[in-house]
Amino acid sequence: MSDTRHTKVLIIGSGPAGYTAGVYASRAMLSPILVQGIEPGGQLTTTTDVENWPGESAIQGPDLMVKMEAHAKDMGCEIIGDIIVDLDLSKRPFTAKGDSGTIYTADAVILATGARAKWLGLPSEEKFKGFGVSACATCDGFFYRGEEIVVIGGGNTAVEEALFLTNFATKVTLIHRRDELRAEKILINRLMKNEKITPLWDNQLEEVLGDENPTGVTGVRSRNVKTGEITVTPAKGVFIAIGHAPASELVKDVLETHMGGYVVTKDGNTSTSIPGVFAAGDLTDHIYRQAVTSAGMGCMAALDAERFLAESED
Repeated sequence: MSDTRHTKVLIIGSGPAGYTAGVYASRAMLSPILVQGIEPGGQLTTTTDVENWPGESAIQGPDLMVKMEAHAKDMGCEIIGDIIVDLDLSKRPFTAKGDSGTIYTADAVILATGARAKWLGLPSEEKFKGFGVSACATCDGFFYRGEEIVVIGGGNTAVEEALFLTNFATKVTLIHRRDELRAEKILINRLMKNEKITPLWDNQLEEVLGDENPTGVTGVRSRNVKTGEITVTPAKGVFIAIGHAPASELVKDVLETHMGGYVVTKDGNTSTSIPGVFAAGDLTDHIYRQAVTSAGMGCMAALDAERFLAESED
């Protein structure tokens, strides 16, 4: 027989938005339950140096998330290591089913499921995932010490990954389909000054090259989007860094979404298209996508939930 838990506020997700919502919902005496999901701590657990968190000149991403989890717990938030696999928002109380078999019912729900890395969708990319192809430099960069590496992308993610990988690689080739980067200027300046990084402009990845026995990457083939010229770049590791997509699978068919799956919230607050359901962080933010803005939205979602519950009781 499955266990059933009821809470006034169920928080789904455990990045900066989720943990901050846990802090504020706890302060409001709502006794929230937070279900961490498949990646406890969210994307910051795969980030190295965080230099833009107020009050911390530099802190490791995983360390910051440990602090945030501890803060939420200290305030009274119950944190559960489970994964929500089904969510029924058709009536209140809302019902969520955990992978553990536990059923969670809630008077209000805060969605803070974040976003995940995007892939190019190439057959060769899929073939070599885990065998030289990765979307997480902080997870896998260590394995390519003394090797040549390729990074695909041109935004903040790609530049940060390329810079980080210079700690291990002898050479990092950054392949970008345009002739200029879309990253922050401070990051671009660091990249251009780094002698280990060579940009390959106006190129698009066509195929990851590799061996079968044992399975492993040997390089990539890219095509110049202006001239059609083919370039083969030797590499033992290929890091895909083309951004992220919202993790909205649980609600994409029941909540209003836009911009490829981002949950729509009302202007000025975190309310979604279903009363009592709130969204915060990268799940809804397709513009800023920063840890600090996610935390701010987590605060907003908890305050919005508190107000909703108070009005519901009137």
